[in-house]
Amino acid sequence: MKNLILIFTRNPEIGKVKTRLAASIGNEKALEIYIQLLEHTKKVALETNFDKRVLYSEKINTNDIWENKHFQKKVQHGNDLGERMQNAFKEGFQEGYEKIVIIGSDLIELESKDIDQAFKILTNNDLVIGPAKDGGYYLLGMKQIPDNIFQHKNWGTNTVLKDTLKDIEKLKYQLLNEKNDIDTIEDIKNIQLFEKYL
Repeated sequence: MKNLILIFTRNPEIGKVKTRLAASIGNEKALEIYIQLLEHTKKVALETNFDKRVLYSEKINTNDIWENKHFQKKVQHGNDLGERMQNAFKEGFQEGYEKIVIIGSDLIELESKDIDQAFKILTNNDLVIGPAKDGGYYLLGMKQIPDNIFQHKNWGTNTVLKDTLKDIEKLKYQLLNEKNDIDTIEDIKNIQLFEKYL
């Protein structure tokens, strides 16, 4: 298998996940929502035929929802999100993977067909990006790492996508449909699954 999905997750610990959402609904509810998002991400990943690697924010949990038989497990390394993503892609390419797609774990709208489409797009493009409604991205796929794509970004702000597109303007890329990742109470207001938390 020459294709790899990287899944970036935070270890699901109370007070450490979805902090902007927790500010509105409390730490316990925010953790419950995050665990549901992890379950959804797992289900979507298992519906694909690519190698799958979970990268934990803190430490590897050998006995959690990510079954060892389906998911490789590693820890994220780096000082900020850009450095951690760069290191994860670099390691994958060094291991011989030809196409790598990274996804986050806070998208209830993500479907397996989005990931399948991303790998198909990479056949004839250098990159593929799934834009998020908040100005970031929920998916990034590539065949090699372009210069500066992970540097000089204000991670977690609404300029990330715009700045990334500037870095790759000379490359061939394609965008997926825009989706909403879940960070604040506004993001869950129209989602039936999360109505009980409002």
